[in-house]
Amino acid sequence: MINLEIPKKAEALVNQAYQAANEVFRPISRKYDRAEHSYPSELDMLASLIDGLNSSGEGGAGASGVRKDDNGEGGKKNVNGANLRTVVGTIEMCWGDVALLLSMPRQGLGNAAIASVADPEQLERFAGTWAAMAITEPHFGSDSAAVSTTAELDGDEYVLNGEKIFVTAGDRADSVVVWATLDKDKGRAAIKSFVVEKSRPGIRVERLEHKLGIKASDTAVIRLENCRVPKENLLGSPEIDTKKGFAGVMETFDNTRPLVAAMGVGVARAALDETARLLSEAGIEVDYDRPANSQPAAAATYLQLEADYEAAHLMTMSAAWMADNREPNSLEASMSKAKAGRSVVDITLRCVELCGTLGYSEQSLLEKWSRDSKILDIFEGTQQIQQLIVARKLLGKSSSELK
Repeated sequence: MINLEIPKKAEALVNQAYQAANEVFRPISRKYDRAEHSYPSELDMLASLIDGLNSSGEGGAGASGVRKDDNGEGGKKNVNGANLRTVVGTIEMCWGDVALLLSMPRQGLGNAAIASVADPEQLERFAGTWAAMAITEPHFGSDSAAVSTTAELDGDEYVLNGEKIFVTAGDRADSVVVWATLDKDKGRAAIKSFVVEKSRPGIRVERLEHKLGIKASDTAVIRLENCRVPKENLLGSPEIDTKKGFAGVMETFDNTRPLVAAMGVGVARAALDETARLLSEAGIEVDYDRPANSQPAAAATYLQLEADYEAAHLMTMSAAWMADNREPNSLEASMSKAKAGRSVVDITLRCVELCGTLGYSEQSLLEKWSRDSKILDIFEGTQQIQQLIVARKLLGKSSSELK
């Protein structure tokens, strides 16, 4: 029997995340949506609190990673661990504001990558850094295998050259996790990730993007020109294993895609809650004990949206639970990201429609959530790429066999 309730040991975290979302994020949400590129200084104290929770082992609302060796428990015991806590915490925080969560110091997707794949020495050395993630380049979007930024070993250092675009928190972060190739002729297997501190000569922010949504979060273009980093800054193994191929560096996505799915789930829940409130004020009550076809059209539509939300929610929780229990979750990570990404866009737009002028105006946050939601269907692998990955997994096809 599947227990759909929040694990008891995560209840305190969920409550804390909700309080932060409701009392910190929501009150300043519209302010920083209008003040694009302005840093939300109100987040500094909250970030320090989350740092303390993470260091005490009670974290979960920030960028903790998915580590294969985190669970000291063996045997067949089911474990609700760090990944599930991170997912439920992220859902609650994004109920408040997804852009502000992405703006949290030391809680970037680069931090999740470091927490997931760094060795113990690197974990200690990079503790306290705020890391962005830099993958996409001007000539490609979701095809991560097309990375052309180079990393050449020169003595005890790698020399990085290339340009990265759409780097979330790229201007504000202290470091950037940069994907680069050690040897273009060896294809995907030669792509590695490097932690590049922003203080190093040769790395600079070219510009900040103006965007449809998540305006509180800065999105940067970063250029690397003969940027030298110690070889110890390479995450994972420096060996080029052509048999393993792209699998090593792609494991990062198994860790971060459920987090992005959780962001979508949180935004969708916020839109549904606000829509239920506005419908109730208009005299339309959703009755869960009656068939949808015997209720007003708005209530029936709302029930359909809730069903879509529940499917995305459960798939996201499943992907996190599998990671906690050391089960391969590549398929489930992509499925949760694809489902949540599509669902949050559909749900927020339909909620805007259901609420009419209140949904379309700035009297409510519904119109903002509908703008914020689209990026959740795009970054960390687009909807189309996720479906392609799922198809390959289900059909047993390689990337060269199914494009």
